[in-house]
Amino acid sequence: MTKKASQLQPSGIDDYVSGSPEAVRGVLESVRVTIRKAAPEATETIKYGVPTFVLGENLVHFAAFKNHIGFFPTPTAIAAFRDQLSAYKSAKGSVQFPLASPMPLKLIEQMVRFRVKEVRRKGSGKRRE
Repeated sequence: MTKKASQLQPSGIDDYVSGSPEAVRGVLESVRVTIRKAAPEATETIKYGVPTFVLGENLVHFAAFKNHIGFFPTPTAIAAFRDQLSAYKSAKGSVQFPLASPMPLKLIEQMVRFRVKEVRRKGSGKRRE
């Protein structure tokens, strides 16, 4: 959820999840586990006040909002998955997955795997495929 500037930034993803409304914690944890599965070598952190996975560079970010989970996989991933994302509100580098619908975890996993390959191809990741 969006927080006031006066509130402390979470110290990690555990802190972010536990500070979110109870109704969304399970969804956030599912997204986190899905990303971890697709990018086991990535490091978890908080950047821009939201959960972030890093693999030499920012891999993906995600965040809870009032009515959706924001997923930020970069513009290249949004473009690559344009057809699969057509049912969702999206922008250049982000997509909104409504909380009222099942989370598309398989799609999230595919997008993260895409980003891992992209990062490794650029040489930013820990190893090349």
